[in-house]
Amino acid sequence: MWAYWQSVPAHWRELPARYRLEGGRCKDCGHKTLPEERVCPVCGSKNIERVALPRRGKVINYSVIWNAPRGYEYYTPYVVALIELEDGTRIFSQLTDVHPEEVKEGMEVEMVIRKTRVSGESGLIAYSYKFRPVLG
Repeated sequence: MWAYWQSVPAHWRELPARYRLEGGRCKDCGHKTLPEERVCPVCGSKNIERVALPRRGKVINYSVIWNAPRGYEYYTPYVVALIELEDGTRIFSQLTDVHPEEVKEGMEVEMVIRKTRVSGESGLIAYSYKFRPVLG
């Protein structure tokens, strides 16, 4: 079965958001989104620009995944979190480099690039952003 993440054009189109944490900002109301939207979900404007989002934030809420979807069983348990970036933009991401029992609401985190999965017989490795506790 051919999935969206296997599409070569989709892969190249999504690289900026995946590796540089870029999103969209409405030039009319200032609302930011990740991924970049074509129409602002707040005011309906189509006047959207691509912007770099902060690479640091804090955990607002989180959940530990014990029963993963097919293809991710090897990674359990893992933590997914709602993260508020330094500019107030909220995103949903997986946490890495931390044990589930160490995660706390309010914990400061930073973006890193990590392996997301290995797909199919080809062994194609997909990378994406995740967040880890701030070092130091």
